[in-house]
Amino acid sequence: MDLKDTLQISAMGMKAQGTRLRVVAENLANAGTTATSPTEDPYRRKTVSFKNELDRASGIELVKVDEIGQDKSDFQTKYDPGNPAADANGYVKVANVNSLVEVMDMHEAQNAYEANLGVTEISKSMMLQTIALLK
Repeated sequence: MDLKDTLQISAMGMKAQGTRLRVVAENLANAGTTATSPTEDPYRRKTVSFKNELDRASGIELVKVDEIGQDKSDFQTKYDPGNPAADANGYVKVANVNSLVEVMDMHEAQNAYEANLGVTEISKSMMLQTIALLK
């Protein structure tokens, strides 16, 4: 594996974690939202899954986003009989987003992104040092 491959691997890792951060931000933005009517569902938490994919041109395995799915867990409910989305018992469905879980996911994605960025910076430095030696 050469330094060019290392740069490609870390760039794809940063891209995947960037997508994960975008999804976490969307989940956090919709935390606490309710349904608009008793028959509708509120925002459903999104999840990101990754896969390894062989890049046939270079022969290296790269991480990619496999799917942006939906969390199938149950919605929470809160008692709010004055809400137009309340059911006959006065309960409203609330998004299945747990802010604590999202913040932990965000920190994990940020750490992975920064680790890939560090690999990129070190690889770039090694390439520049190699070029300087060849002069």
